[in-house]
Amino acid sequence: MIFGYMRVSTIDQNLDRQEQQFKDASGCDRIYFEKVTGTKRERPELNRMLEMLREGDTVIITDLSRLSRSTKDLIEIVEQIGRVGANLRSLKESWLDTTTAHGKLMFTMFAGLAQFERDIISERTKEGLAVAAAQGRLGGRRETSESKVEYAFYLYDKGGMTTQQIADEVGISRMTLHRKLKAREKRG
Repeated sequence: MIFGYMRVSTIDQNLDRQEQQFKDASGCDRIYFEKVTGTKRERPELNRMLEMLREGDTVIITDLSRLSRSTKDLIEIVEQIGRVGANLRSLKESWLDTTTAHGKLMFTMFAGLAQFERDIISERTKEGLAVAAAQGRLGGRRETSESKVEYAFYLYDKGGMTTQQIADEVGISRMTLHRKLKAREKRG
């Protein structure tokens, strides 16, 4: 089967341009579409399409930016498509057509560059942590100030506010507030 995937970033945008490109060029059996930012990996229609893929299927996109906004995410999605034996073809980027040897080669080179980028970032992080440790500094998050925690406890015990409202008022994350409340509960 040939699957199409269309995406725009907001509800206000329309899919007309992409839809016309599919009509002109693709011959898709089924088209998935959604209105959600490409920076979020959790996209229900994309996930549905990926679950439907079988060996020999092809996914067509109008251009790479419709599939993902980040190189890392793009590589992961394409690898997921490839793992089931399906292919990917972009209408705009003619070099991206994994049904051809040339397209597979080009994508493999891009995947290699993305992996290289991840490895370099990891090396730099390790080097930075080693330098910081040698200078007596430890990595990780800074501890939330005790005065903020006490103020959050006061607001929580007083009642009348949601944990999100308390976190916003105090200037901490809701998850930090929940973690601190849980630790307080354990202490008794």
